[in-house]
Amino acid sequence: MAYFEVKNVSKSFGKTEVLKSIDFSMEKGQVVSIIGSSGSGKTTLLRCINFLCDPDLGEFYLEGEKFFTAGEKLKDKQIREKRMNFGLVFQQFNLFPQYNVKENLCLAPKLLAEEKEDFKEKKQEYFDEIEAHADHLLEQVGLTEKAENYPGELSGGQQQRVAIARALMLSPKILCFDEPTSALDPELTGEVLKVLRELAEKDITMIIVTHEMNFAREISDKVVFMADGVIAEEGEPEEMFSNPKSLRLRAFLAKTE
Repeated sequence: MAYFEVKNVSKSFGKTEVLKSIDFSMEKGQVVSIIGSSGSGKTTLLRCINFLCDPDLGEFYLEGEKFFTAGEKLKDKQIREKRMNFGLVFQQFNLFPQYNVKENLCLAPKLLAEEKEDFKEKKQEYFDEIEAHADHLLEQVGLTEKAENYPGELSGGQQQRVAIARALMLSPKILCFDEPTSALDPELTGEVLKVLRELAEKDITMIIVTHEMNFAREISDKVVFMADGVIAEEGEPEEMFSNPKSLRLRAFLAKTE
């Protein structure tokens, strides 16, 4: 039984079909990279998985259980609870400029802690645990010394590493990345890719939408190639990059060389 499955997911905006009966699955601890040209539906798929966009059709399965069916009427609290299973790191970091690095990491967990029935009695205990977790993650991404800095004082690569740490704060079951290096200068891309490699080595389950073909080839357990809203080809990275079967994938890889 797959750890996470997307079944028959479709999405249209007006008359434009962006996703057309998407099916794919992944195992726990796997890294799946989604590649394809702009407009192929990669980001829309990622947004559907993270409950930022409602699919018109389809189902999600998590840990062998039906997790979501398109058309379900969910309350805001239910959506938040489902979304917590997924951590999403955006292209543009989306850090809160008015909060320092550590506050950016702690904000969501502290708000969630306030919803607990015993919050008043255990407030300090909860907050101490959250801040200790933030310290650990900042150390993990190499930014301990930047805890008190504000986002505007950081480089793009440092901001993206903060965004990764923030996504990890709620211990999501699947960590998702939408072109995590696209907003970075080439010299800053390496430091973010290094963190992703380290996460992969810890068997963190990840879905990565990326335009970095060499990175996708190196880090992935599976590569999914999207074109015109469908999965045109998928498989192990070495096979996909060395011996692409579809004309679409061959043409796409030729353009990226």
